Amino acid sequence: MFSKKKNSKLDVEQHELVENAQKRIAQKKRLYTHFVVFLIGSVFLILINKILKYGQEYDWFIWAITFWAFLFALHIFNVFVTNRFMGKEWERSQREKLVQKQKDRINELEKELDSTPPLEIESKKKLF
Repeated sequence: MFSKKKNSKLDVEQHELVENAQKRIAQKKRLYTHFVVFLIGSVFLILINKILKYGQEYDWFIWAITFWAFLFALHIFNVFVTNRFMGKEWERSQREKLVQKQKDRINELEKELDSTPPLEIESKKKLF
């Protein structure tokens, strides 16, 4: 009733979908963890500056938190924007382009090899 090829192809596709979903979940989990660490770290930096009076004459924690917020914004951009444009579909299309280039190059070399007379091929073999 059902052939094994279709079933195995479906299994491979489902496996790829599950694998991709697991990677996305891991990315988002790291992002949320980064957010929590950012909040706790920001409070910690403020406490060090204000309560422990480390570098009290200057509010350096503002610059540290701003820099960290910039890094967090880059992380958000990477997870939600870059991944959409350069996700699995983009990787697949790039891989297919490279494979096609390689196949075209192999075909060119085979045509060149077929067009050269046998004497030239033997003389080239002797050189190597």
